[in-house]
Amino acid sequence: MSDSKAVDGSGRNSLTGPSGRWVSRGLSWLRRRKIALKGPAHARPFVPEPQGGAGQTLSSSLLSRTAMISQFFILSSKGDPLIYKDFRGDSGGRDVAELFYRKLTGLPGDESPVVMYHGDRHFIHIRHSGLYLVATTSENVSPFSLLELLTRLATLLGDYCGSLSEGTISRNVALVYELLDEVLDYGYIQTTSMEMLRNFIQTEAVVSKPFSLFDLSSVGLFGAETQQSKVAPSSAASRPVLSSRSESQKNEVFLDVVERLSVLIASNGSQLKVDVQGEIRLKSFLPGGSEMRIGLTEEFCVGKSEFRGQENTGYGPGIRVDEVSFHSSVNLDEFESHRILRLQPPQGELIVMRYQLSDDLSSPLPFRLFPSVQWNRGSGRLQVYLKLRCDLPPKSQALNVRLHLPLPRGVVSLSQELSSPEQKAELREGALHWDLPRVQGGSQLSGLFQMDIPSLPGPPSHGPSTTAPPLGLGPASLSFELPRHTCSGLQVRFLRLSFKPCGNINPHKWVRHLSHSNAYVIRI
Repeated sequence: MSDSKAVDGSGRNSLTGPSGRWVSRGLSWLRRRKIALKGPAHARPFVPEPQGGAGQTLSSSLLSRTAMISQFFILSSKGDPLIYKDFRGDSGGRDVAELFYRKLTGLPGDESPVVMYHGDRHFIHIRHSGLYLVATTSENVSPFSLLELLTRLATLLGDYCGSLSEGTISRNVALVYELLDEVLDYGYIQTTSMEMLRNFIQTEAVVSKPFSLFDLSSVGLFGAETQQSKVAPSSAASRPVLSSRSESQKNEVFLDVVERLSVLIASNGSQLKVDVQGEIRLKSFLPGGSEMRIGLTEEFCVGKSEFRGQENTGYGPGIRVDEVSFHSSVNLDEFESHRILRLQPPQGELIVMRYQLSDDLSSPLPFRLFPSVQWNRGSGRLQVYLKLRCDLPPKSQALNVRLHLPLPRGVVSLSQELSSPEQKAELREGALHWDLPRVQGGSQLSGLFQMDIPSLPGPPSHGPSTTAPPLGLGPASLSFELPRHTCSGLQVRFLRLSFKPCGNINPHKWVRHLSHSNAYVIRI
């Protein structure tokens, strides 16, 4: 059979015949093998040989030679295909992407399984920034290996494109296909190391429009607040790690301490559940090999036994977390004694540390809601009075506070009395939406809402007017952001670099602390 030429998704010419496929793989392997043998052994990527020889492996990696995929595609939140790559030609073509989305949306509930099976094909996917990253395979492959691969691909795409979103993927289609050609060869993983890939990637990223400094709705953005009360450059979050050839690389480091707060409060005000999940995220634009030291709060404790020991020392209240995990590159030699993390991060974004705390916060909850309900059965008038108290310190504030209160069916009108002109309230999708752009710590805001619900039946045990909430009212949920505040109390004391700049230009360091609501639910 004669070899034939075809054009793949990236626009490159490739040999698709039986012998041509192996020739292409052999040339690709020789090129990577030559590069891979340079440098220390622990930094060499996995480079499989076409005839089954042993390759170099990444230390502490789940990726192995058996991790082989047939297809990779990226879908938008609405199921539109943004990227499609068929590595082996053993599938049903682009119809597989539509099949996956139809099967995904047809499942009951909000949480879909990350691994699905249909026919003779396995679908493994992750959701990142509203996008679906999907890999398919017909082989018996460990799903954890493919999940690790998809996570690394998401990180690589974010580093090269500046951020991972539908817009950046659409603007950098050629760059994404070039990355896929270098990371995967005939469905086999070659490398996910940025230090290796930068030797092959030639396409420059098309940078998206910089985000507004006043729009803090996206928690993943880096550098919006600093310890010196200065503002980071507006293009920090959307700038690719690898600079354009026409621009000089800026030596900057962005460190974010981000916490997600989940709370469930009963109707009598008691706390039923409190959970804090935190991350220390790092985005580095420094050259590789620069050592970094991150100093955390000295009273930071892991576990209740260590927390009790800290309290007995008499040095003040400790900051406790239940669980903590670190990135594999973090050196913990100084953590036990001085709470210092040492690492040599590569260029790009990584999560330095994750931690979790449940049911025991050192500080009060940021918000308390005091509802009052009056329901007149005869006229069908429902009156809801809400008082929201912010228990943050007076110098702190909450941004983008939104209250969502589900209402009974049949609401036909709404009248409102708000305590400040900046507030807004409206009926939308069967619920009351109360927006407060900014709430100062120690302040109280209130709103009186009256609604007509003529079709709402009342319980026979009550008279024409009652304070019992009708069916379908509540629970209320809050969403908010707390800049320069952590619910656990964890803070970054210092960020020190051993980087030696060229000339007199020192690297810029940006540190931000931020908490936001994950599920803040209050029963009425």
